[in-house]
Amino acid sequence: MTGRAVLLRGGRLIDPSQRLDETGDLLIENGTIAGIGRVGEVRRDGDALETIDCAGRVISPGFIDVHCHLREPGREEVETIATGARAAAAGGFTAVCAMPNTDPVTDNQAAVGFIISQARKANASRVYPIGAISIGEMGETLAEFGEMVAAGAVAVSDDGKPVASAQLMRTALEYARTFGIPVADHCEEPTLARDGVMNEGIISARLGLRGIPAEAEEIMAIRDILLARRTGGHIHLCHMSTKGSVELIRWGKERGINVTAEVCPHHLSLTEDAVEGYDTNAKMNPPLRTAEDVAALQQGVKDGTIDVIATDHAPHHYDEKEREFADAPNGIVGLETALAVNLTWLVKSGIVDLPLLVERMSCAPARLFRLPGGSLQRGAAADVTVFDPEVEWTVDASSFRSKGRNTPYAGMTLRGLVECTLVDGRVVYRRDR
Repeated sequence: MTGRAVLLRGGRLIDPSQRLDETGDLLIENGTIAGIGRVGEVRRDGDALETIDCAGRVISPGFIDVHCHLREPGREEVETIATGARAAAAGGFTAVCAMPNTDPVTDNQAAVGFIISQARKANASRVYPIGAISIGEMGETLAEFGEMVAAGAVAVSDDGKPVASAQLMRTALEYARTFGIPVADHCEEPTLARDGVMNEGIISARLGLRGIPAEAEEIMAIRDILLARRTGGHIHLCHMSTKGSVELIRWGKERGINVTAEVCPHHLSLTEDAVEGYDTNAKMNPPLRTAEDVAALQQGVKDGTIDVIATDHAPHHYDEKEREFADAPNGIVGLETALAVNLTWLVKSGIVDLPLLVERMSCAPARLFRLPGGSLQRGAAADVTVFDPEVEWTVDASSFRSKGRNTPYAGMTLRGLVECTLVDGRVVYRRDR
C-alpha cells in the first residue's frame, strides 16, 4: 500500500452500527476506513504513516448535526460557512446540515450550489444544504425540490417559520417522498405562539413576559404526524421541547408512521429557570420548558422515541442579544458545547451510555438523512471523532471558533472534550494544535 495514512492507536472504539465497543486501533487510508481491530492487530506496510495516540479516548464515527444555521449568505458578520464548518470540527461534527433561512433563502438549485461551493473552500467539516419547502419561506408556493436535490440538498424545511398550511405540508410530504428526502418541520401553531418569548407558566407570569404554551408545538406535531400517515412521507420534527410532543411521536411510531424527531442539548439540560434575570442567552424558539419536559425528552432519547440530538446552532451578534428580552432574537450557539452538554447531563447522570449517545449523534443522523459516515466499518468514509469523555473544562465563549458568543453555558464546568476530528481521512481539528 502507498500513500499517506493515519493510525488512531489504542482508543475505545465505539460504533453502534457494528455493535462495537472495545479498545483497539483504527487505520485510515485514502479517505476511507482501511482497518479496525484490537490493539496491535491493525498493520500497514509503507511510509508516511501518521500515528495518533488515543489511549483513554473514545474513537467514534464523526458526529453529524442535521440542524444548524450558518447565516451565509446574507449575515456573514454573524457567521460564515467557513467559520461554522470550523466550529463544527472543533465540536467533533464531521458534517452539518445548513438550514435554508438565509438571505436570500436557499430555495433554488443555485443557492444550494453556492453553499456546497463555499463549504468546499472552507476545507473543514462537510456542509449539506437543506432546501426550503416554500419559495422564500413564505408558506405559499412549493419550491422546486427536484432541482435542489439534484444540486445537493439532503432535505427540505422552512425552519425558523412553521408551515401553517396543512395542504402545503401535505403536498410537500408527497413531493419529497418521490425524492426519498425528509421534510423537517418547525412545529409551531402561529396564532398560539404569536408574540411569545418564553415558556408559558408561572415564571413567565412573574417576569411579565408573554408565554408560548406547549400546545403550540404539540398541535403542529400531531398534524404533521397525521399528514405523514396520510402521505407515507417522512416527517422529521425539529427541536422537540415538550413532554406532550414525546408522547405524540411515540404514538406515531407505534402505528408505523414514518416520523422521526430531534432534540437539542439545551432542551435536554436547561429549564425555563434559566430565563430568570431576563438572560437573553436563554431565549430560543422553541423556548426552554419545565423540568418535567426535560425528563420526558431525556427518556425519549433513551428509549428511541427521539432519534437524533441536533444543535440548532444559531449565532447572533453581541449587540442583538443585548436588547430587552422581548426584542432580542431567538437562538444560541451549540456546535462547540453539544458533546460536553450531552456527556454532562445524559451520560454522567446515567441516563444513557456512551454507545447510545454516539448512536443519537452520529449513526442515526447518517441513516435517517442518507448521508455518508455514521460508521467505522471498513470501506466507510473516514469521518471520525476522537474525544475524551472525562476531562472537565470551563466554557469560555471568547475561545469559540464560531463567530457567535451567545451561549447560556458560559462559565459552566462541563465534562468531555473533542481531541481530534477527521473528515475524509484528513485531520481538520486537533485540540493540541
